[in-house]
Amino acid sequence: MTNEIRITRRELIEAGAVAPALLAASEVAAQARDAGAPTASVTLTVNGRRETRDVDTRTTLLDFLREHLGLTGSKKGCDHGQCGACTVILNGRRANACLTLAVMADGDEVTTIEGLGGDDRLHPMQEAFIKHDGFQCGYCTPGQICSAIGMLDEAKAGWPSHVTADVASRPRLDDDEIRERMSGNLCRCSCYIGILAAIRDAGGVA
Repeated sequence: MTNEIRITRRELIEAGAVAPALLAASEVAAQARDAGAPTASVTLTVNGRRETRDVDTRTTLLDFLREHLGLTGSKKGCDHGQCGACTVILNGRRANACLTLAVMADGDEVTTIEGLGGDDRLHPMQEAFIKHDGFQCGYCTPGQICSAIGMLDEAKAGWPSHVTADVASRPRLDDDEIRERMSGNLCRCSCYIGILAAIRDAGGVA
């Protein structure tokens, strides 16, 4: 009797990507302890799951997600908060994970691209990006999608932007509003027309 282990190509790739990252994270933490660097215990609720890790206090939220939890969907682009590839939803608001220290987010709730949708269905924004061809290389796509979801919530709450004509009234989500609100997320492939169409579709913008 044989005990077969079945694994898909995608699962194999994911396992291959996660294992070195987790090993690197443990090595970094060990080096930090050996070097006398300050460490702290950080607890976050990530995609609905409570996670606690001892980290170097200089660890960014992005590195915490990628290297300590193996959630590599959020990408490290410019590492200066200028490209938006690392955007996550932090306590319901979009945030650049590369500019946020993990210790600053202790006790907070984080949603990454992995936490959207479900096992057998995509989030409506993900479906809209596919429908309207809003990505090519896909590197910026996780941040674009998280930012788009956060942006729609901000507009729904009545938050004005730089181009809102009347800040006393609820902003109308026209193309200029969407472009301005998404200006912190850059796409190297210039899929902006598709991204704009996807956001309009998912947001129910006429």
